[in-house]
Amino acid sequence: MNAPEGAPRATDNSTKSDLQKFLADQEKKTLLRFLTCGSVDDGKSTLIGRLLYDTKLLFEDTLASLEKDSKKFGTTGEDIDFALLVDGLEAEREQGITIDVAYRFFATDKRKFIVADTPGHEQYTRNMATGASNSELAVILIDARKGVLTQTRRHAYIASLLGIRHIVLAVNKIDLVDYSQSVFDGIVADFNAFAEKLGFASQIAIPLSARYGVNVMAKSPETPWYQGPALLNHLESVDVDTALEKGPFRLPVQWVNRPNLDFRGFSGTVVGGRIKPGDTVAVAKSGRTTKVARIVTMDGDMKEAVAGDAVTLTLTDEVDTSRGDVLSAPEARPDVSDQFAAHLLWMAEEEMLPGRQYLLKLATATVPASVSELKHKVDVNTLEHLAAKTLTLNDVGYANFSLGAPLAFDAYRDNRDMGGFILIDRFTNATVGAGMIDFGLRRATNVHWQALDVNKEARARMKGQKPVVLWFTGLSGSGKSTIANLVEKSLTAEGKHTYLLDGDNVRHGLNKDLGFTDADRVENIRRVGEAARLFVDAGLIVLVSFISPFRSERRMARELVGKGEFVEVFVDTPIEVCMQRDPKGLYEKAKSGAIKNFTGIDSPYETPEQAELAIKTVDGPAERHAQAIVAYLRERGYLG
Repeated sequence: MNAPEGAPRATDNSTKSDLQKFLADQEKKTLLRFLTCGSVDDGKSTLIGRLLYDTKLLFEDTLASLEKDSKKFGTTGEDIDFALLVDGLEAEREQGITIDVAYRFFATDKRKFIVADTPGHEQYTRNMATGASNSELAVILIDARKGVLTQTRRHAYIASLLGIRHIVLAVNKIDLVDYSQSVFDGIVADFNAFAEKLGFASQIAIPLSARYGVNVMAKSPETPWYQGPALLNHLESVDVDTALEKGPFRLPVQWVNRPNLDFRGFSGTVVGGRIKPGDTVAVAKSGRTTKVARIVTMDGDMKEAVAGDAVTLTLTDEVDTSRGDVLSAPEARPDVSDQFAAHLLWMAEEEMLPGRQYLLKLATATVPASVSELKHKVDVNTLEHLAAKTLTLNDVGYANFSLGAPLAFDAYRDNRDMGGFILIDRFTNATVGAGMIDFGLRRATNVHWQALDVNKEARARMKGQKPVVLWFTGLSGSGKSTIANLVEKSLTAEGKHTYLLDGDNVRHGLNKDLGFTDADRVENIRRVGEAARLFVDAGLIVLVSFISPFRSERRMARELVGKGEFVEVFVDTPIEVCMQRDPKGLYEKAKSGAIKNFTGIDSPYETPEQAELAIKTVDGPAERHAQAIVAYLRERGYLG
């Protein structure tokens, strides 16, 4: 076995003190987290494999396996294919590409390293963003034969967005262009022209050949014209101190630790600043202040905790704090708002739709959220801001966000942990986006709920009914509006107070500026849901007849009102029947291409999964279904 450089050899003379000294030396070393990125087949995995091999961190059986795999999967002829050390998935080895993010550890006498090997293919850009999110430096590889590519620019831009301030431009495969200085200089000039807008704190370009180790561990005679350091020398010396412990104190509460009645602590990881017993802290949302009594860990109490420490704080006073809250320095509290502006990297096949509700996870808090306005998306080649209504896979945009509840946050440039978030699809639980907060929208702090003396209960009591939304959903021609109209006529005849919001009628006024794209459909339902909420607050029985094709928006409308105030009525009519009826001739126009984005033809309809009422219109006349709905309301006490 090849032991790590500097480790004590396993001989008879080895002593316990030797091992202790070695471990103590390792503790003193600084740690650099960096990633390799760039376009596909630029040599990222080969470079990492070369670093692992040359730093003598490979076991003999690993080397034997590497030699065997190189013959089976390798792309370097008789030479060892170092990329196979990192490309662990069978699919990666067969295709000769990196798909997943691979993390590797190595160390030298001067520093410890954790390196993330990230994919180059565009469809795996989200994996690259994952690797960049906790890295301090990026090694961007460029194939000397190909120069700067679109994916090179994309990765450089995402690295900048994700707070990486140190860049190494590794012009790889320099041996395949005869170690040409002019080729190297041209590539560097091309990249610099693009990267000067990204604001990196340090940037260095190195010509290298990962396959042959040129300028990787030490300066090589093959490039006498290059006067800079070798890659490893630079990685060992670059100063990437993030100085989080010098910033204001931040501890997002992970959980409230109550092992018994005599102990109540707040557990989490310090993500900024430092804290000692006796220091004053504030609950970010409420502003309530108290003092730290103890800093508790599994290894005993600490005299001080700094950024990166996982601890439990006990406080001198009882404060109302739970998971998702943030304990902070009282003189430098984070912003607290339910609206902010942020950069957004979209990571899902399904497009991002403004107005659609997602779950937003920031630190330990998770709240409903939506993009209230997409300001622009970014052309990664030119960094130009482009007008857009949606984002698709791997797009980067800048948007305003609206949250279901206020959150404590910092700008991402000041604190990654307090300014970085992910968006989660509410139905699949998949991560669909990653965001970096720019600033809170100050206008949000100037808008407050006005207390009113007459409330919803009083208005409903005056009308002798319980307010509710009857949400009719189904395909065009299913009979929604017909049945909703009959229900309202019946309720009015009984003296009930109602209002009917019909899809066509609303588009003549409130929503006349909206088209029929998916993004416009989402905004259509968002506005109608808000209008329905106001009618419920007025104590009315409001009937909403809209195709409302997406489950996400129907769920959003449901959550706008209280429990028991939303009844989904699925008017279940087969599309063949709807097409036969076609009262407005819309299906024929859609099939001929005269109407685009028509639900059921070239735009999807997502069937309700748990509607309170499901009506099959083929089973009887509309009048009978209307009577059944009224009976449902009466049985459940909505009619007084």
